[in-house]
Amino acid sequence: LSLVSLGVLALFALVEIFRAYFDFASSETMYEAIAGYGLGGSSIALFGRVGGGIYTKAADVGADLSGKNDYGLDEDDYRNPACIADNVGDNVGDIAGMGADLFGSFAESTCAALVLAASSPDLKSSWCGQMYPMLISSVGIVVGILTLLLQGTLYKVKDMPDVEKALKGILVISTVLMTPVVVLLSKWCLPETFSMGVGYEEVKWWYC
Repeated sequence: LSLVSLGVLALFALVEIFRAYFDFASSETMYEAIAGYGLGGSSIALFGRVGGGIYTKAADVGADLSGKNDYGLDEDDYRNPACIADNVGDNVGDIAGMGADLFGSFAESTCAALVLAASSPDLKSSWCGQMYPMLISSVGIVVGILTLLLQGTLYKVKDMPDVEKALKGILVISTVLMTPVVVLLSKWCLPETFSMGVGYEEVKWWYC
């Protein structure tokens, strides 16, 4: 949640900076430039995953050869220096890489929705309609926090079988909470009908 929160905040700050200090031919062009924000997240995820994976495998081999074969130490023995490198590689690949992957997916989907909103003459005339994708993402953070709080009350985890129930419960709770929020946001932010291009001239707000 903190990662997504920082992503929304940084994306909104980027939009405001581009609007204030750069002169674009149209809002659509500006949001196409902002789409590079999501691409940057995916690039970092690629290097984090690949770099972390290579580092982890190299440390695994080093720990096995040096520790097990030469000194009879287990791979995760604290006396084996290679296990430190192995743990660092796991952190880089699994935590940093996965976090950047999540950030890239979130940023790309939000930026793509902003570009679509900027391409609609009806939506780009309204700041509320233009920021509709970002509002969905922002409210989703609050719903995510509420979901975790309710999960701790409704689906308590005491044993291993409870984990699956809790995960399914999180999906149910978030769906129940987010659905009315999306409907209300759509009704508030979007006009009754708007055009999204050729063939989609009469899009209703509830389609979203």
